[in-house]
Amino acid sequence: MGVLWEAGVKSFKTLFYKSAATRKYTFEELATLLAKIEACLNSRPLAPMSEDPADLLALTPGHFLVAGPLLATVEPEIKGDTNSIINRWEHLKALQQEFQLRWKEEYLKELHKRNKWRAPTRDLRVGYMAVIKEDNIPSNEWRLGMVDAVYPGSDGHVRVIDIRTARGLVKRPVVKVVLLPLDTSAYPQ
Repeated sequence: MGVLWEAGVKSFKTLFYKSAATRKYTFEELATLLAKIEACLNSRPLAPMSEDPADLLALTPGHFLVAGPLLATVEPEIKGDTNSIINRWEHLKALQQEFQLRWKEEYLKELHKRNKWRAPTRDLRVGYMAVIKEDNIPSNEWRLGMVDAVYPGSDGHVRVIDIRTARGLVKRPVVKVVLLPLDTSAYPQ
């Protein structure tokens, strides 16, 4: 009956089986891994928190669970093959980081579905809130911004935008920006 959360459970299960099903875990290890993965899933942005264009906060599932955003400390990235790590704690951290990176990438791709150009899609406009795709930020952080200016290409479609973030104004191509899913009546026309 609950299509949205069942889809979330399905995406969790498929990624979990791909990344963590090759080893056996103790109860404590599995509970720790699942808690960290849960925090990752519940930190994703759902919609803008308010209609104020200066407010760059997004509503997350964590707001419904703990009445605020889920905060986690950023840990250094563990590189290398996770099967060769002898320390179990390091192995769990590496698995959690691998899961977070894969899930974040697939989640953003799901939000940014590109269909064949048979039907026109809407262009980004000033006032839209979006997630900026960046490779060098931790997987539990989401860089949000508000579209400040649009630059259409020669065909009239928006190709580059200026987006206002908490750190200032940045220029990005449209392919590096994912519009947050929201009721279109809330966006400026």
